[in-house]
Amino acid sequence: MIELLRYRDLTRVIYFRDLLEEAGIRTFIRNENLSNTGVSIPDYFPALCILNESEQQVAMDLIRVDLAANEKPSGPEWICGDCQESSPANFDTCWNCGTIGLSPSRPDAESGSTQPSARL
Repeated sequence: MIELLRYRDLTRVIYFRDLLEEAGIRTFIRNENLSNTGVSIPDYFPALCILNESEQQVAMDLIRVDLAANEKPSGPEWICGDCQESSPANFDTCWNCGTIGLSPSRPDAESGSTQPSARL
């Protein structure tokens, strides 16, 4: 059994477990039940392990590709047009009022405006 990653947040570990299991890689979550105890010792955070050592490189590649695909580029904060609060560049919606911010896939993002275009 090889440990691949460890997170305080069990949901992240479960997400990557599901990613690997879907690819046919058998996994095990060590310390799964300790995450509910409130113990904040990194050695006891939930850890994702694979059962077959020969699948380690494939598993790590899958995780790296997923992380890269879901990584949002950082940039300047944007200002909400409704409540005038600033939100980090990687937020799709205003943290304060829920207004949808600009995204590169929308036509108004090309203008360079920092104002949101819609509200939830």
